[in-house]
Amino acid sequence: MNPLDPSDPMAWLQRASSNLHLAKKSRDENVMLEDLCFNAQQAAEKALKAVCLFRGLDFPKTHSLIRLMDIIEADGLAIPHKVKSADILTHYAVQTRYPSPFEEITRQEYREAVKVAVEVINWAEMVVGGEG
Repeated sequence: MNPLDPSDPMAWLQRASSNLHLAKKSRDENVMLEDLCFNAQQAAEKALKAVCLFRGLDFPKTHSLIRLMDIIEADGLAIPHKVKSADILTHYAVQTRYPSPFEEITRQEYREAVKVAVEVINWAEMVVGGEG
């Protein structure tokens, strides 16, 4: 695996895992929960794109997890309910990424974002690894 090869699903999963590790860095009080949630969204997005690549599917440049899941499902791959719940992460890709008027992210929302990102990555690893 070449971690720089954009056509390699495993490279995308490696990047997804890296974003997930960053998302889990909640112990530092200097890191905003919004930024951690952004990394959770990025982890899920990259994992879904890995599945698209693995299945030979074209995908647009998008942060919309729903759009990516629609592409995957249109190809005939069923997506588990826990993975579909990742649609809650999409707003972390844009709205909370920069200073703007949004409601502050709660610890519970943060924990849920990480939990969902883990579900997406685990599922993507099963699909790409041949178990899904």
